[in-house]
Amino acid sequence: MSIMRRMSDLFQQKASKVLDRAEDPVDALDLSYQKQLEALQQVRRSVAEVLTSEKRLEMQAAQLQQTQDKSQSQAKLALQQGREDLARLALTRAQQAQAQADGMQQQIQQLKDQEQRLEVTAQKLQAKVEAFRTQRETIKAQYSAAKASTQIGEAVTGLSEQMTDVNLMVERAQDKTQQMQARSAAIDSLVDSGTLDTIGVTSGDDIDRQLQGKLTDSQVDAQLAAMKQEVLGSSDTAPRISAPASPPPAAQPGVSPPTDSSPDADNIVVRISGEDQYRLNVAERPQLEPLDAVLSQAIEKQDQLAYAKALSDLLNFVRSHGSKLPADSLMASDVVLPSEDMTLDEATKLLSEDGNVVQAGAGA
Repeated sequence: MSIMRRMSDLFQQKASKVLDRAEDPVDALDLSYQKQLEALQQVRRSVAEVLTSEKRLEMQAAQLQQTQDKSQSQAKLALQQGREDLARLALTRAQQAQAQADGMQQQIQQLKDQEQRLEVTAQKLQAKVEAFRTQRETIKAQYSAAKASTQIGEAVTGLSEQMTDVNLMVERAQDKTQQMQARSAAIDSLVDSGTLDTIGVTSGDDIDRQLQGKLTDSQVDAQLAAMKQEVLGSSDTAPRISAPASPPPAAQPGVSPPTDSSPDADNIVVRISGEDQYRLNVAERPQLEPLDAVLSQAIEKQDQLAYAKALSDLLNFVRSHGSKLPADSLMASDVVLPSEDMTLDEATKLLSEDGNVVQAGAGA
């Protein structure tokens, strides 16, 4: 096969595919119906033309018949006058007119036969056009219904181009929303860590802000625990860590306690097990008890992280707000706290055995 032949076939294939995709069945049916109407009109015009020719020949035949009659009359009149030559000429013309009239009658008969055939053809074509018109309406209705059903199905399943564009728009909007949320979370994280400074905040570096945030969290946890104790009556239902320690040991005969070990109604003495004693103002007790309650709840829930944080907050509060007493002080402790290295299991064991970690720790 030559290259030109292959190129021609390829062009025809591509053109046919493009035309098939662009062709609308409704338009094609309308065009076919229009062409059939035009064909029917053409047949009817042909019938009219044949009938016109037939009438013209009939008129000519009538004129020939008149000529023939006239020639016969002239021949008779010429014989009466003794003019045989004129009679012969008139008869000759009459014969010629008769010959022409006979030929026209044959043509008229042929035109009549042709007219009848055209009329039959026109009737058949008329019936065909009527049938095609009904079929066309049926096919158009079926095509419209199928097209509508296809469009609805594509819209529901997302196969249509419009719904595909909508789905893509929704996906882009979701991607942008997720990106914006991630960016917002990243900025908040950088602000919390101190990497970025917030406009209009008070002076202080990132360490100050972190310390202040932790202190605020501890105070909120302590206040929340205190409220829970007030609502639930925690003094009757949950064990407490901070509790009065055992009574102070009796003074040995002949030995007077130091001056700073005298009882003071305005202060409380807190001892950290294994460490030193601290004197706190009695006004600090409302802040000490919520921290104590948080620690007790952490032990009950067996939360290692909460236990370590609550114990550290409690001990740091005592060390930061209390005044350290001398090592040789014999002042009795009002509150005994566990040591910082006491594990959660040890605290749980002491709490389960004695019902109070402070007293058990003090006894240890």
